[in-house]
Amino acid sequence: MIVRFGYVAMSMIVQNSSPSRTMTYATFSKIPDREAAMQRVIRIAEENLHNTLRLLKHNNAHDIHLYRMSSKLIPLATHDELLGRFDPYTALAEPFQAIGRYAKEKGMRLSFHPDHFTVLSTPRPEVLSKSIQDLEHHVKMLETMGLDARAKNNIHVGGAYGDKRTAGKRFSANFQALPERIKSRITLENDDKTFNALETLQIAEALQVPMVLDIHHHEVNHEGETIKELWPRILKTWETPFAQADSTPEDPLPPKIHVSSPKSESDRRGHADFVKARPLLHFLKEIAPYTKRLDVMIEAKRKDEALFQLVRELISYQDEGVSIVDQATLLVEG
Repeated sequence: MIVRFGYVAMSMIVQNSSPSRTMTYATFSKIPDREAAMQRVIRIAEENLHNTLRLLKHNNAHDIHLYRMSSKLIPLATHDELLGRFDPYTALAEPFQAIGRYAKEKGMRLSFHPDHFTVLSTPRPEVLSKSIQDLEHHVKMLETMGLDARAKNNIHVGGAYGDKRTAGKRFSANFQALPERIKSRITLENDDKTFNALETLQIAEALQVPMVLDIHHHEVNHEGETIKELWPRILKTWETPFAQADSTPEDPLPPKIHVSSPKSESDRRGHADFVKARPLLHFLKEIAPYTKRLDVMIEAKRKDEALFQLVRELISYQDEGVSIVDQATLLVEG
């Protein structure tokens, strides 16, 4: 099984490269000239996009083929007071397109993870409206980059609101009402408190949506089911039309998982600086016999530094069927 590793948003190695510089509405509103305020938003966004491209070049130098971009590329992009007053996608078309061109040239898999307030299971119409608005924003950024539907937006099912069964049905109904261009970009991830892996999988199967398994979330939120027994079904969700939109039979989009390690015994849900290699290797070897390719998104606090350390540690298990393909890709035998 070919396993590629990626990381989230920030680099611990590339200096002064934050793609998430922001601006509060309070600061925006204190600028008396609205045109000047808008230009300041654009300048911050340009810097975020410039740093995103810098990070992609850093990733390319280290053979990192997948990367989750920051959702905060454009400050105040979905703020009620700015919506409809300016078009950031047109204003930022050139730097967005530069990111897309580079990613396509280098064969990189890019994605977003909209924030936790983007919930389709909500019973509140105003929250649902804002959630759809946020999904539209993320899709619009990917479209402005010129990236096709292989670039996904990963979300959770959301809250239970006192009745998990009803919340799951509400999520499904709201998902089905979305435009196709948004639906084809969505992946579903199990969370650490509410919808566990089995519950998320059941919804993903019903909607024909690919599921991103978070191993850490499963460890702290399950009802006895094992990853090994769920994995064949999770793998099947990556064969659906939504999962493989714009892919080809010769180059299918690999399934993706998230990995992190607990911060401490007293904080099992928190993320540690680095990822423990042995538990991950155990899982990889279990699924290797029937999984051709796998993309692994590292959600450790030390970002790309954690990626490099994890790869180094996994390579040390050569006597257990691990070999190196490139700096961030391994071959794992079952």
